[in-house]
Amino acid sequence: MASTVISDKRPGYGQLLRTPGALSFLLPGFAARQPFAMLTIGIVLLVQHTTGSFGSAGAVAAVTGVSMALFAPQSGKLADRYGQRAVLIPGVLVHTASVVLLVVLALAGAPLWALFLAAVPAGASVPQVGPMVRARWAAKLDGKPLMPTAAAFESVTDEFTFVVGPVLATALCTGIHPAAGLIAEAALTLVGGLFFAAQRATQPPFGISAATAAGPRRSALSIPGVRVLIVAFLGIGSVFGGMQVSLTAFTEEIGNPGANGLLYGVFAAGNMLAGIAMGAVAWKTGPRRRLILGYAGLTIAASLLWTAHSVLLLGALGLVVGLCIAPALITGYTIVETLIPASSRTEAFTWLTGAVALGQAAAVTVAGRLADSQGSSAGFLVPMAGTVLALATLLALRSRLRPRETSRVAARGIGHRVPVAVD
Repeated sequence: MASTVISDKRPGYGQLLRTPGALSFLLPGFAARQPFAMLTIGIVLLVQHTTGSFGSAGAVAAVTGVSMALFAPQSGKLADRYGQRAVLIPGVLVHTASVVLLVVLALAGAPLWALFLAAVPAGASVPQVGPMVRARWAAKLDGKPLMPTAAAFESVTDEFTFVVGPVLATALCTGIHPAAGLIAEAALTLVGGLFFAAQRATQPPFGISAATAAGPRRSALSIPGVRVLIVAFLGIGSVFGGMQVSLTAFTEEIGNPGANGLLYGVFAAGNMLAGIAMGAVAWKTGPRRRLILGYAGLTIAASLLWTAHSVLLLGALGLVVGLCIAPALITGYTIVETLIPASSRTEAFTWLTGAVALGQAAAVTVAGRLADSQGSSAGFLVPMAGTVLALATLLALRSRLRPRETSRVAARGIGHRVPVAVD
């Protein structure tokens, strides 16, 4: 079906940032989401240092990722019901204490099972700041032309986080101490999370008020299109996890571990640049088609990673993979907003974030084992497998990604009608 656009020019980032109250949650939200990108790589570098095994390091990081994936949607559901502040404050405190415990156990040479036990609460309590920021944008801009720009802006912010976080964690671990990355992660979580929780004025409606505005409360997971997007985001997580472990193994193999942060930074920088471009373009192609085309490009690029045997070639391929991730992420978040009621926003966003974490956890585990036994090239096969399976699912079930209504705003009878692209 042909797409429909409301204008030839999308509202810009400047107009978005002038939204009343936006900066009050954007700035603390940016600080509070930095640790998310530092946690996995920090665990991998610390545990690999104390055990000498990428497999063990990947397994501990995977436990953290699985725990986060399982508990994040519940955190989102609680935030929709009781408010973001009520969920954030205890979560931040538990996460900080759990990460500190994990560091102490790793440095003390504790057995692997003890690290697994500490990793569970560390992952379960990861503050879901990114989905909470998206929910605040959605509450402020519901049905307005700025909403797609906000989705792109958030993805750019996420990708900038994935540029800064891993590079910072790697620099701290290799330049100061193997535990420095996780210690910084815990400190940023505590300070940034509490500061973000203090921004009450921009908190979305919750509880009875949210349910009244959007009709009966419905679990986001009950919507077929959300489940399809979860599979797509699992594939994206496999790219993040496979890249983190395999890049670390590759730089160890060539005797230049310091290049790990640079290579991952190039990968994440490509992601961020593509995100900036996505927000600046007024697309005439519908989001479903953009998602499938973008995901196909990601799959092709990820399938070539295992062939790289030099820093230059791996950096170039990593850049291309990064350029392909942002369109898939941004379009996925744009689509999910058309599928869900307002009362399930935070939950839906946390399902997608949790899917990335789960895919990352599985990839870290499998890639770690492959890197230990076969080398880094085998580890790079994991992103290929994850994206191929996810693309096949998207192609088979793309009909489930149709918006639940042509215009959510028009259906509620508030504001002006906003046509949307559906294919």
